Amino acid sequence: MTHRHARYRHQLPLLSETVFIMDGGMETTFIFHEGVELPYFASIDLMRTDEGRERLRSYYTRFLSLARDRGAGFVIDGPNWRASPDWAPKLGLSTDEMMELNRASIDLMADLRERFGTPSTPIVIAGVVGPRGDGYQPGAMMSVEEAARYHARQIETFADTAADMVSAYTLNYVEEAIGVALAAQAVDMPSTISFTLETDGRLPSGQSLREAIEQVDAATGAAPAYFMINCAHPTHFQNVVAEGGAWLDRIRGLRANASMRSHAELDSAPDLDAGNPVELGRQYRDLRSRMRNLNILGGCCGTDFRHVEQICLACLPEPQAA
Repeated sequence: MTHRHARYRHQLPLLSETVFIMDGGMETTFIFHEGVELPYFASIDLMRTDEGRERLRSYYTRFLSLARDRGAGFVIDGPNWRASPDWAPKLGLSTDEMMELNRASIDLMADLRERFGTPSTPIVIAGVVGPRGDGYQPGAMMSVEEAARYHARQIETFADTAADMVSAYTLNYVEEAIGVALAAQAVDMPSTISFTLETDGRLPSGQSLREAIEQVDAATGAAPAYFMINCAHPTHFQNVVAEGGAWLDRIRGLRANASMRSHAELDSAPDLDAGNPVELGRQYRDLRSRMRNLNILGGCCGTDFRHVEQICLACLPEPQAA
């Protein structure tokens, strides 16, 4: 294994008080703002053409420039959310071809890190894992062992690249989360687990967020470097945060939706609900006042550059004049 640019694999700088930002809702930005067709919401499809790869570079560049201007770190998530084996045939690919796209996408991320990384803007590269099935509904639930076997191929691919860590997003039941964490642990990759929540602050499986985090930690020896929440609006889980508890310290990251709509409403909506970027920034600031380790901030469905910019304005100090 070469790990050509893997500078942070065993000492992640985001496990600190430094604020790291992320991009916004990549797929909704491409589809609704740029008119790009993404089959099955799969951004990895863009890696198949020169035009698509250039579109990805341009997309990330704007957020990386913002991080550098604000003196923040950046977590650059690869476009791999729907790049696991079951999605390959839906995109007309073999599993091997899909894994090559995963590998190439991390190479692209590494090139961007070489271009934008500075001592004041450390850049962590994450190979992204998504749910085997639908992001909003548990559907056919795997056992822990099945989940670890399924996700191992993609995670093993990331382990042989410049990716510093594995980030699993929009997981909606705990067994899949445990399987991902164990598969990453097996190849000595740090991981983060991000659950999606319904409007009542619970996982789509019905389990509470606290129970899910504690179960993953108990089953894996606290293998994940940290936990996140994504694809939910702050109003959906503010009641959970208000309850407090030491377990909240395990949550470092948030990629919230722009919209207050439920998953069912988002699924059936013909339009994009971009919400209120300024209000979202304030909601992030409020959550940070109650979640002392919340330092990794980005967006999910419906968010774009405007939202991440407002999150920066609300949560980061003004940059010092040169």
